[in-house]
Amino acid sequence: MRPPARGVARLLSGAGLAAALLLPAAATAQGAPPSRMPAADGKGQELPGMPSALDPEADQVACTPASREQAKKQDWSRQRLDLDRLHRHNTGAGVTVALIGTGVAPGAAGLADRVTASGAAADDCVGHGTFLAGLIAGTGGDAPRLAGVAPGAELLALRGTDERGRASADLVVAALDEATEAGAAVIAVAVALPSRDKELTRAVAEARGEGAVVVAAATPDPPRGGTDEIPSRTYWPAGEPGVLSVADMLPSGARPDNSLPTTGIDLAAPGAGVVSGGPRGAGHYLGAGASVAAAYAAGAAAVVRAAHPDDSADAVMRRLTATAYPADIPQLDPYAAATTVLGDSGAPAAAERAADPVTVRDTSAADRATDRATLFAGLGSAAVLVVLWAAFALPRARARGWRPAAADTTAKD
Repeated sequence: MRPPARGVARLLSGAGLAAALLLPAAATAQGAPPSRMPAADGKGQELPGMPSALDPEADQVACTPASREQAKKQDWSRQRLDLDRLHRHNTGAGVTVALIGTGVAPGAAGLADRVTASGAAADDCVGHGTFLAGLIAGTGGDAPRLAGVAPGAELLALRGTDERGRASADLVVAALDEATEAGAAVIAVAVALPSRDKELTRAVAEARGEGAVVVAAATPDPPRGGTDEIPSRTYWPAGEPGVLSVADMLPSGARPDNSLPTTGIDLAAPGAGVVSGGPRGAGHYLGAGASVAAAYAAGAAAVVRAAHPDDSADAVMRRLTATAYPADIPQLDPYAAATTVLGDSGAPAAAERAADPVTVRDTSAADRATDRATLFAGLGSAAVLVVLWAAFALPRARARGWRPAAADTTAKD
């Protein structure tokens, strides 16, 4: 081959190299479908976990230490709930949310001056209550993109557990009565009890009678030993009439594999790999469970109450469920709940809900479709590059007198 031909070969080799660079990226995207369980917070942020309770058998109580790690970006849950968009519309200002859990540290980052807590409720040794408070009404502190659903709301911290996070019906009843007396517009119960209690039923009914929206975790956190042998059952107060029962979901929209089985769930909300702060320091933690999902739903209820102050508690709950993303368990959509105009039937005016059940939204399928599209785009781009290089190189080479190898042989003969 003559020197001009070598130049053409180099040009075509460049096109082949470009194609080779595109193909591995596309093949990698297709060959690594997302896992059902998020890695860390779903974006690779490694943070310490926030426990919902401390070891009940330990001789001494060792409070959850301050986290030394800070999240670098917004987690998947806030993106799924579209909180940046929601906050441009409403922040829940003027609404008081009572949180019944392990207590809340009043001076925690992003919560200062908006938390009312007295006695034991102001001492959050476990840290779980403060973590949930950040999801409900935190501003995010130095990380505003990690704000809660209703960063303008006020918080009333109440204890439904002992110092180590063990819940009891007596403590939950006392907390419900205090929240009702204080006139809380939303009451979030982060604990789930295994049996019904007459006083608990009374306390919930009185809170509802005073106009409070009562939101509760559908289940307690799963035990460390697994849930395979645990039968489905109802937990309380989530099972009480008029209480919004909320379960946790993964980024795929499905419930975690180790979730405790239950029935009567009204809503699902993010409950795995969720980022929030704690009672000590400015670091962040990862939390999971139905209590996390209930905190998000309580924040959404606060925003709806602020946006529609004349709505009854039943109307607020109807908004939250009617505007949720349709699935086997409807998925919380705070922005839609606050902004959608409902028809006379209680469904969104633009379109009535489908009568037949629909499947759970699974974003992993969309991700796999995106991966396939990436592969095809890579192949297409490589083909286009080859054609463009050929169209550019061959006329220039022929103009310089290059001919195919067979033509050169004939000339020599």
